[in-house]
Parts: sequence; C-alpha cells; structure tokens
Amino acid sequence: MSDENDFDLRPDQWEALKALRMPIAGLPTPTRLALGDLVTLGLVSIDGRVPAITEKGRKALVRGSFSLLDAAA
Repeated sequence: MSDENDFDLRPDQWEALKALRMPIAGLPTPTRLALGDLVTLGLVSIDGRVPAITEKGRKALVRGSFSLLDAAA
C-alpha cells in the first residue's frame, strides 16, 4: 500500500522530525543535518532561520514510518 503520506525515513530523519514537535532553542547536530532532507520531502519548512514541522510532517508523525516499524520487529 503506497500513499503520498508514507515516507521511508532514516532514523536520523525520524528523530529530527520528532524533535521539531516542540520548539527548542538549539537542535542537536544530527537533527540539523537531517533538516535539509525533511525540507525536500515537504515535512519541514524553514521560516527565516527557524525550522517548523509542516502539516504533511505532522501526518507523517501520526502515521509513523513503516521502515522503522519493520526494523523494530
């Protein structure tokens, strides 16, 4: 089953997306490195210099990442 809201995120991308749920002053380096990929996927937007999770990103968090569920099994 393929859906436009299904993303095959790497663990670092997944952690970066989760970290953006709450506004924080400084993001850890691995989180900052994954932001470019998340912006490309439309899951994060950059307003000025501040990253923010998009509606599409929120949906991805709610649905979860199927690749991570497979890795946990």
